Amino acid sequence: MKYIPSIAFEEMSGSAKGVTAAKVRGRKYIRNRGYGGGFKTSAQAAVKSIFKQLSQSWKSLTNAQILAWNALANTQKGKSVLGTSSKISGANLYSRLNFWIVKCGGVATATPPTLVGVDAPAEAEVDYGADAFTFQLTDMPESTENLKLVIMASAPQSNGVTKAYSKAVQIGSPREIVDAAIDIKAEYESVHGVANTAAPKVFMKYFFVNAVTGEKSGEMLVQATYSAPAGE
Repeated sequence: MKYIPSIAFEEMSGSAKGVTAAKVRGRKYIRNRGYGGGFKTSAQAAVKSIFKQLSQSWKSLTNAQILAWNALANTQKGKSVLGTSSKISGANLYSRLNFWIVKCGGVATATPPTLVGVDAPAEAEVDYGADAFTFQLTDMPESTENLKLVIMASAPQSNGVTKAYSKAVQIGSPREIVDAAIDIKAEYESVHGVANTAAPKVFMKYFFVNAVTGEKSGEMLVQATYSAPAGE
C-alpha cells in the first residue's frame, strides 16, 4: 500500500493492492488497478535505482539505527490511498527522506535527521513560447538555507484535457531557489518534445525539498499554455 507521510500530505490518489483511488472532474472513485507494461523511461529507471540502493543500505543499518528510524516513523501520521490514517514504517521513512537527500547530491544518512518542516512555495508565473519556457516564483521563502526547488511537468496536452497533473515528471535536477525567471525550455523539451497548437497545455507541479533532512513541502500546481509565434 502507498502511504503519504505527514511531512508531505497530498490529495488522495494512487494504488493499493488491487484498487486505485483517483478523482476525475471533482468526483472521487475507486477502480480496479491497472498494470502497465515493462517500458521505463530513463527518469523512472533513475528513481528505481535510488530506491533499490536505499533498500539495500537499510539492511546494513545497526539495530540501534533501525530502532531510531522506527521511533521517528511512529511520530509521523500517514494516509493511505483510500484516505484512512495509517502508520508508516521506519524503512519507509528512511527511503522517503533519503531519496531526496541523494537526489539533491547528498549521501544517505544512517541516523534519522531532526525534522524541521518545509513550507510550500509561493504561486508561480509561467510563460511558454517558441523562444523560452520560463518559471518564476512570485515570492521568495523567508530562508532558502538547505532548500532546493523541484519542477515537474507533463507532456504537451490537447485543449480538451482539463487536468493532467498526475502525468508530470521531474524536469531537470533539484535546483537553487532564485528570485528570477528560470528558463526550463531545453530541459522540458529534452524530456517531452516541443508543444504545439494541437497540444499546447502543460500541467506542472513544483515543491521544495530540504537537501539535508530530505523533507518535502506540499505540492503546488500551475498550468502553462504554449504561445505559438505569429503565423504558426
